[in-house]
Amino acid sequence: MEPIEVNRKKGVALVLTAGIFWSFAGLAVRLIEHAVEWQILFYRSTTLVGFLCCYILVARRGKFIASIQDGGTLAIKAGFWLSLAFVAWIYALTNTTVANALFMLSTAPFLAAIIGRLILKEVVLPSTWFFVALTTAGVGVMVVEGLQLGTLFGTAMGLCAAIGFALFAVQLRQGRQTDLVPFVLWAGFFASLWAGAMILLTSESFGISMRDWLLCASMGVFQVGVGLVIFSHGSRHLSAAEITLLSMTEIVLGPLWVWLVIKEMPGFLTLIGGGIVMSAIAGQAIRTLRQI
Repeated sequence: MEPIEVNRKKGVALVLTAGIFWSFAGLAVRLIEHAVEWQILFYRSTTLVGFLCCYILVARRGKFIASIQDGGTLAIKAGFWLSLAFVAWIYALTNTTVANALFMLSTAPFLAAIIGRLILKEVVLPSTWFFVALTTAGVGVMVVEGLQLGTLFGTAMGLCAAIGFALFAVQLRQGRQTDLVPFVLWAGFFASLWAGAMILLTSESFGISMRDWLLCASMGVFQVGVGLVIFSHGSRHLSAAEITLLSMTEIVLGPLWVWLVIKEMPGFLTLIGGGIVMSAIAGQAIRTLRQI
């Protein structure tokens, strides 16, 4: 692979744009009328797979098999964990507020630090442990609200999604991979299998309304697929800390869209807990940037 000329301005613009694409997931799920979680996941994943297959064929000039083989078994393992995150994420969005789900998902970098310490024996600095503790406090505040409002299941699913994303990130670090597309292709494939099997097992129908299908397809193609491609190109020009900070646009804009369109307001404790989590993320990223 040819060396990439670093262009920080380009990287910032692309990662910010990717965050904007990702931020529409909650709104899209809220606008779905009748499709249940497994149906949403099935059509979101199958359209994601279709889009990424087309992208690889075009971007890699027809070398589809070679691109998949480049990822090896690591891509399969990483895709497996990400597919479980996809499942948990849909259930989080349908069982708690979008803000709560996003704030729980934003704990993934700290979970990755802990898992990386356990699996890869990576060194975790004392300051990182402080931010992990701060994040834990923020999650605890949001769990309390989940208990009060009966949305604890959705909150738990948000945390499960964060764990899945963290395991995916650790797998990427283990292989030192930068091309995310084949990895996410496997995730979409596995998620399609899980969803298809559950639809059959639960006697649900594969048939959904055209409106719901279009919303699911827009999530697969644009919200995840195009967002991922943009992010993959932008992340090559930035440090991990910069990417973490810029990707927070998803967390900020996600609740904003559902508030503007359907007037969904997060609870007070969600805002408090989420603010604590975001402060920890920002603090960790700024500390890392100062050391570069």
